[in-house]
Amino acid sequence: MDFFVYSFLGWILETVQAAVKKKRFVNRGVINAPLCISYGIAMWIVTVFGQDLHWFWLFCGATVVTTMTEWVGGRAVEYLYHERWWDYSNVKWNLDGYICLPASLFWGLLATVCMIWGNALIIRLFRLLPELLGVLIVWICVVGIGLDALATTILVYGKSKHAERWKYVDNWFTSLSRNLGGRLYRQVNRRIERAYPQKKAVEKKEVRDAAVFASGCSTYKLIWMFVLGAALGDFFEILFMKITTGVWMSRTSLVWGQFSIIWGFAIAAATRLLYPYRERSDSFIFLTGTVLGAVYEYLCSVLSEMLFGTVFWDYSEIPFNLGGRINLLYCLFWGMAAVLWLRVLYPRLSGLVEKIPMRPGKILSWCLVIFMICNMLVSGMALLRSNERLAGVEATQSWQVWLDTYYDDDTLAKIYPNAIRVE
Repeated sequence: MDFFVYSFLGWILETVQAAVKKKRFVNRGVINAPLCISYGIAMWIVTVFGQDLHWFWLFCGATVVTTMTEWVGGRAVEYLYHERWWDYSNVKWNLDGYICLPASLFWGLLATVCMIWGNALIIRLFRLLPELLGVLIVWICVVGIGLDALATTILVYGKSKHAERWKYVDNWFTSLSRNLGGRLYRQVNRRIERAYPQKKAVEKKEVRDAAVFASGCSTYKLIWMFVLGAALGDFFEILFMKITTGVWMSRTSLVWGQFSIIWGFAIAAATRLLYPYRERSDSFIFLTGTVLGAVYEYLCSVLSEMLFGTVFWDYSEIPFNLGGRINLLYCLFWGMAAVLWLRVLYPRLSGLVEKIPMRPGKILSWCLVIFMICNMLVSGMALLRSNERLAGVEATQSWQVWLDTYYDDDTLAKIYPNAIRVE
């Protein structure tokens, strides 16, 4: 429910701000409903992952999360519509005009206030409703926002440069252009024109070679960077443990093969996020990698504890740590890893991937996707079944018997030697 409440409050904030400037009402939401979903997404992340933080660290985390949400939202609009709907270029300390320091500090402060006082008030108000009515309201909101977002995306997508990829959408839109579909399209288009009059077209900067497999920062390139990053990350962690402790220790995240999905997702995300800034200075990449790495590692620690009741690392004994989830030294390692990746490893690995023939490359890429998805599903099920065994739940289903046979507690202890059970 917090998502919808904060999305609605964000819509009010944006609408009032726009009304003050333009002296008239405008709907500032991306969708037609009175919701700004970026506010809801940011506050949901802060609420889920920031419950145990001191107010100072909560403010820091909320600032980063809200800033990243705004940056990703701006980039998504640019990718889908080749337009820029807001621009901070005239504000000091901005990045590409999508985010700026004053706005980031304001969003961080606002999210902190909502986290400390707003969430408790929302819970108290929601509990005043009958349980059945509350559940019904939530589901109506979920279905409504889903349909609204789908319709808006399809209709506005018709004028995107990507529309040639979705010819069936164009045909569908053309057939309805003189009735309901056309009216909805014109309504959405007029609303966006009124809400974001400062929006301007943005030219696509990256030129990819259609004859080269995984050219540029394409989807296929990110798939390979995820797999290679997962393998390399696991190798470096094993080597690091051997150097620091003198023991060869498994550091894999998955039950099949030596892959660290923490590193895989980190490498893929760093490639996608930092690729446009690969020409920037090493200090910029280092600082960005340090901040993003710290937030990413913290979120992964909380998420693994929430899903599996297990933490896979604990830095409580290392100075300058935050809840044992991150520490200053390893945060700096993330920054150095970002520089090493963009300057040294990525150009070489990218060149090797692009040498793969086109058709075999596509087939192999999707085979890797299917393998990694199955690997993650089985690994997650094995950990969940381990929690069931700990709670005394007997194996009554075939999948439980299979997991107990091949991934019992002794086997999982070898795969995850550093896993710590938590309540």
